[in-house]
This record gives sequence, structure tokens and C-alpha cells, in this order.
Amino acid sequence: MTVTAFRHRPDPDEVARVTATAAELLEVLWGRASTAPASASQLRVLFVLEHQEGINLRSLAHSLASTPPSVSRLCDRLQAAGFVERVVNPSDRRELRLRLSGPGRTFLADLRERRERELRAVLGGMPVGKRVALLEGLDAFCDAAADRAHDEVPDPRSRTA
Repeated sequence: MTVTAFRHRPDPDEVARVTATAAELLEVLWGRASTAPASASQLRVLFVLEHQEGINLRSLAHSLASTPPSVSRLCDRLQAAGFVERVVNPSDRRELRLRLSGPGRTFLADLRERRERELRAVLGGMPVGKRVALLEGLDAFCDAAADRAHDEVPDPRSRTA
């Protein structure tokens, strides 16, 4: 499936459209690597906790551009599934810190392995030169996206977890 005929210098709108199509196809492929028993919103929580060990609920809600009550309910379900632990902050016993549990880390590792298996099947069907170009482009994309991810988070009332 060809999503576009590339010009020498594609404009950002064209690249955004093709990238969105690629993301949608990734969702389809990753659907084969089931995320059960965690929902997409719960996965977002797990990904943040993986990179921000010991974050408090308010900071987590801010990172997700959501509200503390919504995120608290997500964490309740993740704790019940054994993926998240709530730990009292030793310097302020009123505050709880969130972290991934061992089973939570194992779940993410298994999920990533299943997703990567699907990706390897697709990438194996691509010519080597195109894989190199994809890798270079994705590397630059990840750098730019990481910079943007650290920008100010939108107003949490604008969306929910």
C-alpha cells in the first residue's frame, strides 16, 4: 500500500498525513498483540510510571492532561490488576507515590515483545534502503517529539484519561 508519491521536499502537511496513516496502521498491527488486561488509557499510565518512578497522582494527572479523580480511578484498576503500587512518601505521609510493580514491568516487557514481533514481520518485507531511511526519519521524529512532549501540557479540562 503506497500512501503517497513523495516529492523531493514534502511539506509538513503531507508528512503529517502519512505519519498519521502509519500510526493508524500501527494501531491495527498492535491490536494483534493484545493489550489486555489494560485499556489504552491504563497503558498511558503505565508508560508514564515506567519513566517517572515515584510520581504523585497530581503530577501523573498533569502528565496525562487529565484530572486527578480520573487518573485515580485508572490507578485503582491498575493496582487491583497488580500492575501499580501506591507507596507513602516518607517525607510527607499524606502523599502517595506511584510506581510500577514487578508484574507491571513484566506486562510492559511482554507487550513490547509482541508489538515488536508484529513490526519485525512488516519491516522484513521492506527493502534494506527503505528501512535505513525509515530508521533515520524515525530517529529525528523521536527527538522532535521528545522535545515537544516536555513542553507545557494542555489544560487538563480539555481531555480526560
